[in-house]
Amino acid sequence: MGEDTDTRKINHSFLRDHSYVTEADIISTVEFNHTGELLATGDKGGRVVIFQREPESKNAPHSQGEYDVYSTFQSHEPEFDYLKSLEIEEKINKIKWLPQQNAAHSLLSTNDKTIKLWKITERDKRPEGYNLKDEEGKLKDLSTVTSLQVPVLKPMDLMVEVSPRRVFANGHTYHINSISVNSDCETYMSADDLRINLWHLAITDRSFNIVDIKPANMEDLTEVITASEFHPHHCNLFVYSSSKGSLRLCDMRAAALCDKHSKLFEEPEDPSNRSFFSEIISSVSDVKFSRSGRYMLTRDYLTVKVWDLNMEARPVETYQVGAAASKSRSPSERVTRFFPAPPPSASVIMTGAYNNFFRMFDRNTKRDVTLEASRESSKPRAVLKPRRVCVGGKRRRDDISVDSLDFTKKILHTAWHPAENIIAIAATNNLYIFQDKVNSEMH
Repeated sequence: MGEDTDTRKINHSFLRDHSYVTEADIISTVEFNHTGELLATGDKGGRVVIFQREPESKNAPHSQGEYDVYSTFQSHEPEFDYLKSLEIEEKINKIKWLPQQNAAHSLLSTNDKTIKLWKITERDKRPEGYNLKDEEGKLKDLSTVTSLQVPVLKPMDLMVEVSPRRVFANGHTYHINSISVNSDCETYMSADDLRINLWHLAITDRSFNIVDIKPANMEDLTEVITASEFHPHHCNLFVYSSSKGSLRLCDMRAAALCDKHSKLFEEPEDPSNRSFFSEIISSVSDVKFSRSGRYMLTRDYLTVKVWDLNMEARPVETYQVGAAASKSRSPSERVTRFFPAPPPSASVIMTGAYNNFFRMFDRNTKRDVTLEASRESSKPRAVLKPRRVCVGGKRRRDDISVDSLDFTKKILHTAWHPAENIIAIAATNNLYIFQDKVNSEMH
């Protein structure tokens, strides 16, 4: 989706849907692995569903880019903290894939309190001809073993096995809002409202606190941490965002406790635009590094901003996303956290919106398009039509009035394939995968 690509030519290639929606089925996170061959979703019921991309076939050339269910497992169960009389939901807040080291895949999943490491392996052969076990796997009577044989591997139907490897618990007092795997492939960090912890992937019983913004008196609390992420290439750098709209870049080489940031990215507020809702609107939902590590992408209630790591004073680009929504209702009626998705190249930005809309902005041409992810407007291999929200004045035939937007339907979670123009959109309990028709034919 570069400068010469028509964004409207996005092909819908997969749809997961249930006619009856339960709270447990609502998708709460979406994440591609580092190659893009696997796509994981987590839901409010604590389940993780992994989809695998179908290989290209000469008999079915259109199947390239389609994803089928690869494995499903229960990651978290509901718990109860008896000391605090607090119910801990099973909802999956975040999923992060670990770089693949061997034939197996690994991912981290977390709910509000507990982070788990899972290993996904394939098995298409089974051993036969044990010397000390019978066909049912029970140990034989050693007195009956009169000869030795060499065990052999026999083919079997492919079986995907998901096994828990480690459980990282008791690291957070408050709810975990983000996890990020370091580029050293040995450590990762987890963040809650007031603290950020650094974990080693091999050590579960302790973590190191690297940021603590909790004041001595909680009445003095003025902001909370909303998200954090490691730099994609420098293992000593990470950034975290706050509810005041600021970004703090920290260097772990400077000090063990990174309460003092290396850089502060904060846009000066225009006093003329100051209102009762300013703090709600300016709160950063999420922060992502670009794949090059040069830029940071943030999303607040109304805008997507692009920050250059070398310029702290203001963002280099600002794109309006939710202006129409702000004219319809008070933001305090619906504090919504939208999460942007960094593209494989730095030319296009994608983020979600209300009414099952998602927005795409071309940084080169400065054009933008609004698209809709819904059963009514999307059929397999159909071309999406741009949607236009009309705030007032003259309306075209296909325009949608801002007053008719459904604010209960919202695209909160999106993901971008790491190398190709394939995007995953979570809309309530539905997962949509759209593919750029032009670029997919060129690969």
